[in-house]
Amino acid sequence: MAPDEQKPGDEQGQTRILDRQETRAEKPRMFRVILHNDDYTTMEFVVEVLVEIFRKSAQQAVELMLLVHTVGKAVVGVYTHEIAETRCAETERLARDRGFPLKATFEPESL
Repeated sequence: MAPDEQKPGDEQGQTRILDRQETRAEKPRMFRVILHNDDYTTMEFVVEVLVEIFRKSAQQAVELMLLVHTVGKAVVGVYTHEIAETRCAETERLARDRGFPLKATFEPESL
């Protein structure tokens, strides 16, 4: 570049450096997925849902199913909003297809 040519932002041939703004990605808000007990959904089906949709081991699925059955509801996972919403929808769709009224909800995790 010729000495008399200047780049935009140059002052007498000096290049200016602009400060970068730091951007930090915030952690996404997490949501608890809750399965609710009812008098019609079989324990076997709840275990199946926990294994297939929530990717729990067979042992974890049985323990969670018993918690749902004895307490009335249980948190079966903590996910981002989109994943929580999808897993609830998948659970309820599969339940309806099989003729069960199993209910899955999600709520924000406490801060």
